[in-house]
Formats: sequence, structure tokens, C-alpha cells
Amino acid sequence: MSEMRLHDTAGHRLYLNAEERAAFLAVARRQPARDRTLCETLHFTGCRPSELLEITPARVDLSGATIVLRSLKKRKDAAGRAKIVYRSVPVPPDYLDTLNTAHGIREAQKSRRQAAAPIWPLSRVRVWQIVKRIMIEAGLPDAPQRSPKGLRHGFGINATVNG
Repeated sequence: MSEMRLHDTAGHRLYLNAEERAAFLAVARRQPARDRTLCETLHFTGCRPSELLEITPARVDLSGATIVLRSLKKRKDAAGRAKIVYRSVPVPPDYLDTLNTAHGIREAQKSRRQAAAPIWPLSRVRVWQIVKRIMIEAGLPDAPQRSPKGLRHGFGINATVNG
């Protein structure tokens, strides 16, 4: 199993600390609905931008307070074949209320076509630009952790520290 890199080769931190995560979330919550929910999803799930772009209403469990993510890491079965892995991530109910209100999740789940459509029909580059803009607005330093990966690593550290 690979180990999460917490610092780059020059010793710079690659993750957002608790204060930076809080500042990012505070600024994200003042954004228009699309950008707010996008940032909150990255913050609360620790998913990669590519994983975020695959989230559909069908993968949101409003009553179970989870979001199902398709892992983009290459995994192999016993025969050495690539396999698809999904993981269910618990998220705060108030975040799900916001997601449902902003994107009509419950209503979209009633239609097979709408339930299978991505919640955020954007490119990875656009997601990166949105996250970066909000991090700059939050006053995060111009350093390696000011990126979607820094948010993901910060999520991992937060999850480990808080069980």
C-alpha cells in the first residue's frame, strides 16, 4: 500500500492544515451554489477533482448521509485485471441539504436520465481554477498546499487525527 506524501522533496507541506481548511470552507460558503457545493464536496469527501466530476444524483444517499465515489486509483483483482472500486463517504447532513437545494438531487433521482447526469458538468481544469481562486481569496499562502491535492491531503490528515 502506498504512503501519502505529506511534504515535497524540498520539505514543503503538501496539505492544508485545520486553519487553512476552515478558511477555505468559510470563503467557499459565500460563493454561488455551484462553486460552494463543489468546494464543500471536495472538503467533506477528500475526493479528487476527477472523482468529483463523476458524482451524479444517483450516487448521493440523502437518507444515509453518504456520497459514493468511484475510485480512480488503479486496482487489480486476484487475476491481475483492473477492477472498479467504489467507496461510500459519510458527509454532514446540512451539507447534503445544501447540495439537494442547489442541485435538485431528490428530484433528479426520480428520473433515470437526470440521476445519471453529472452534478458538475465541468472540466478538471475548471475545477482546479475554482478551487485555486477560493484558496487565494481565503488568504492561503502561495505554496504547494494551495491546490486541490492540498485539500485532499488535508482531508486525509484530518480524518486520521479525528478518527
